[in-house]
Amino acid sequence: MKNLCFYFGILFLFSCTSNTILEKPKNLIPKDSMSLLIEEMMIASSSKFIKNKFQENDVNYMTLVYERFKIDSLRFQESNLYYISKIDDYQKIIEKATQSLEAKKAFYGSQKTRLDSLRKDSIKKIKTNAKLLDSVKKLELAPIQ
Repeated sequence: MKNLCFYFGILFLFSCTSNTILEKPKNLIPKDSMSLLIEEMMIASSSKFIKNKFQENDVNYMTLVYERFKIDSLRFQESNLYYISKIDDYQKIIEKATQSLEAKKAFYGSQKTRLDSLRKDSIKKIKTNAKLLDSVKKLELAPIQ
């Protein structure tokens, strides 16, 4: 009985290892386009919880991503499953999308700090100009003796 359980255990362990690689779909999305698509999908999924200019929350932007790339969700799903079955390729695609997002984040972060510093400088100038105008008005209002 112990031998039978041991053999079934060994058989179970070896049967669980699967190297299934799906066959290439007819309308496979190329790797570079897939990377851009995943990047846009990451942005769309993260913007779900941010209010847009109409103060609407919880808007699904995935349809806009599909329209931009002129694909449908079925084509994306088939291509995604194919690339998932080839994990090395999929990992490269995800890394490329993540690196591109990090580069965009750094660029827009530096732009934001530059614009913030320009705004602070302009506010300082306005305050100094206002002080000068106030002093000029005080001089004009003061009676001449």
